[in-house]
Amino acid sequence: MTTSPAARPRRSKLAKIESRQALGFASPALVGLALFTVVPVVLSIVMSMYNWPAFGERTFVGLDNYKWLLTESPDFTPAIRNSVVFALLYVPANIVVSLTLALIVGPRIRGRNAFRVLFFIPVVTPMVANVLVWRMLLQPQGLFNGIAISWFGIELPSFLAHPQWAMIMIVVMSVWQGVGYNMLIFSAALEQLPESVMEAARIDGAKGATMLFKVILPMMSPAIFFAAVMTVITSLQVFVQPQMLTGGGPGNSTLPMVMFIYNTGFKFQQLGMAAAAAWILFALIILVTAFQFQVQKRWVHYEV
Repeated sequence: MTTSPAARPRRSKLAKIESRQALGFASPALVGLALFTVVPVVLSIVMSMYNWPAFGERTFVGLDNYKWLLTESPDFTPAIRNSVVFALLYVPANIVVSLTLALIVGPRIRGRNAFRVLFFIPVVTPMVANVLVWRMLLQPQGLFNGIAISWFGIELPSFLAHPQWAMIMIVVMSVWQGVGYNMLIFSAALEQLPESVMEAARIDGAKGATMLFKVILPMMSPAIFFAAVMTVITSLQVFVQPQMLTGGGPGNSTLPMVMFIYNTGFKFQQLGMAAAAAWILFALIILVTAFQFQVQKRWVHYEV
């Protein structure tokens, strides 16, 4: 059926009216996106090219901020190292613990929803409250050291004042705080596994470790990949835990990238330098994420 020539102008006019109406409804979101996302991003790029103190004259320095950070800054390279070390320790621990909990609190466990809520509580509890509790537990006069002395006669090291132990405790606290989120993702993936495939595997004799590594985990690989990508991104942006637990110390042994950016911008009032460091962190996250997407082709199995 063809439209008459007289109907075509009316349809074109109606389409223009609908387009204007749609733009009117979308304009508040577009304005918000421009004001709070696009403009700050562009401004941060411009700031990174300037010697931009919080107060005083601003001078254009080109790429000198990036050059100074990468070659001369005494704290920037340790900050990158600390962020990478934290991610390498935190991400595998988080994935393994959350996956183990999801398998334990599986679809066949009675009261599994109550257990999931218990494990998820630290995720929704304010991070500052969690860190303060752990700080009291890890102090020399805290609960852990008190139990060790009274029960075993052993005095534990000062965890938060030791360069190696401080990072390990930050990782342990972070795993405790964030494991519930990935556990829910893996629990949802477990409940979506096709029962026909599981039953066929059981008939073929798959059980125990064979069932887990040859059947369950391959079918869960998209969920594991998603959790890994998101966990890596959040781990490279860690801030509150080292800020509240150790203040980046002792020395700069637990100073991560985001804390370096915060100190540079708000403590030392060097906004241009902080913006440059933020863009280096952004580039690092993009490279790591791109690498994960490239590697996932070898081990992530999507249903076809």
